[in-house]
Amino acid sequence: MSSSLSSSSPTLSSFSATPPSQNTTNFQIPVLRMLESCKSTKQLKQIHSIIIKTATNLQTHHLIYTKILSICSFTSDIDPTYINSIFTQIPNPNTTIYTNAIRCFSSCKNPNDISIAFLLYRNFISNGFLPNNYTFPFILKSCAKTHRLIEGKQCHVHVIKNGFQSDLYVVNNLLRMYAVCGEITSVRQLFDESPKRDLVSWTTLIQAYVKIGNWEEGIHMFFNLCESNLLADEKTIVVVLSACANIGDLSLGRKLHDYIEHHRLTIDIFVENSLIDMYLKCGDSVSAHKVFDKMRVRNVVSWNSMILGLSQHGEYKQALVVFRKMLNRSFKPDDVTYVGVLNCCSNLGMLELGKWVHTYLDKNKIKSDGYIGNALIDMYAKCGNISSSLNVFNNMKTKDVYTYTTIIVGLAMNGQGKKALTLFSEMKNELIEPDHVTYVGVLMACSHSGFVNLGQRYFNEMSNIYNIKPRSEHYGCIVDLFGRAGLIDEAEEFVRNMPIEPDGFVLGALLGACRIHNRVQLARVLMEKIVEIDHDKDGAYSIMSNIYSSANKWGEVGKLRKEMKEKKVKKIPGCSCIELDGVVYEFRKGDKSHRENEKIYMVLDQLRSHLRDSNVLLI
Repeated sequence: MSSSLSSSSPTLSSFSATPPSQNTTNFQIPVLRMLESCKSTKQLKQIHSIIIKTATNLQTHHLIYTKILSICSFTSDIDPTYINSIFTQIPNPNTTIYTNAIRCFSSCKNPNDISIAFLLYRNFISNGFLPNNYTFPFILKSCAKTHRLIEGKQCHVHVIKNGFQSDLYVVNNLLRMYAVCGEITSVRQLFDESPKRDLVSWTTLIQAYVKIGNWEEGIHMFFNLCESNLLADEKTIVVVLSACANIGDLSLGRKLHDYIEHHRLTIDIFVENSLIDMYLKCGDSVSAHKVFDKMRVRNVVSWNSMILGLSQHGEYKQALVVFRKMLNRSFKPDDVTYVGVLNCCSNLGMLELGKWVHTYLDKNKIKSDGYIGNALIDMYAKCGNISSSLNVFNNMKTKDVYTYTTIIVGLAMNGQGKKALTLFSEMKNELIEPDHVTYVGVLMACSHSGFVNLGQRYFNEMSNIYNIKPRSEHYGCIVDLFGRAGLIDEAEEFVRNMPIEPDGFVLGALLGACRIHNRVQLARVLMEKIVEIDHDKDGAYSIMSNIYSSANKWGEVGKLRKEMKEKKVKKIPGCSCIELDGVVYEFRKGDKSHRENEKIYMVLDQLRSHLRDSNVLLI
């Protein structure tokens, strides 16, 4: 079909003002040619108006009306009212006209408009017409778009009754309908019973498994596809890469990349974006950068995949470098970009950049609601600016469980436990049900404010009222609650009676309490248990060393350091960050890599000298 009204195509002036009197064929040919050049409903209506003025008895010319309905289904600006007006003008519609009308309504976006396709189909059946292999795909498409499984199953019965269960095109549309509706059992049964399968059948099955989160089975089906001597295409590869990314299988991801290159599949932007996402979710940022750097064409999804993927793996600085490149290349960020950048600011403590993003959002009249508002609350809270965090919260028109949870956790972290609990009560008054993360924030608030009884009450309420099963982090919060209040024996008893095996988080909370209250013997027992769980981490050793030091047990400190050397436990050096002019500078213990290293240490020596002169105790 021609993409535009070209000079060689018939134009509106091609019609004589005098309608043809006898030769219908001579009239239909130029009409059909004009209709073939039409690409929008506006053009269609213009041509249609000329047809009405220049033709007689067109109500009998099914070919022209069929063509009009067919064109309507391909236009991007489908007008349901216009389609209905065309259809109702046909006195005796046949199977083809019914099918084209159903096709038009199945392509609509509004569910109410799509529902007209079902009415037409019922009318079509009741008038004694038999659907064919062109009718079924469009009504099944309507079922999929509106998730109307009952109607879809009724269509399946009609498919069998009319003998189309072996028609591959119809079966593939049935597979897709069941897949979209989440009926994986029906998808698999229909797939297994189908006498014919092509790449579309396999891809639909794989996509159905990936959609419900059964990534392993989706990948298994891909291997079966390869064994059936079919070659996967780009769409199949994108689906399988998504499954691979979700299970974090880097080895398989690399094999899929090799498969693409070996079979010389078209590497379009969708495949490249999926490769970037897969590599980053599997922890291989180097390969992700290679794919990204080779891309000839990028879209906002490409940039977002890099920014979010890097930030999720703690490479916040690199993610911000990518963000700056994105702005320099004149790409417009979207909501996902802002959330990713604000997450980086939160974890790096980059308050100035976070403020710049907030200002940018305000200038561009982008509402700080939903994900963006939650990200701003989190960023300000983690950067210690809890007043700005509260301002964002108070100005949000729509608040959900994530909004309340973010501000409650932020307030708890910043020592405003009472305010956090006040907002928790407000949240329940608004009939917003808390989730397990909300209760982590609530229990933290109780712990930091010393509300022991209230914390225990909320812990019991979590399971008794909201049916939220306590997790390790909740048990850890209660242990921390007891520990901060000096109730070490109660904390120890609580750990002993836990229905789940205490992990490093719970035992670490009790160990931290022992450090505060100098419970050396219990601390040693806890340290040994933690080391059994996380044998290569230094946290427990560091806390135990501080406990021995506080108790003046320097011999034990030496033994502990020797034990760490024998077990090859590497101590993670301390790290401090400072933001200056929008740049975060990171300093680690013993690090001399900074380009102004000599000046830094010279200033440190001067500070030490001043402190000694002031008789300040240096630790």
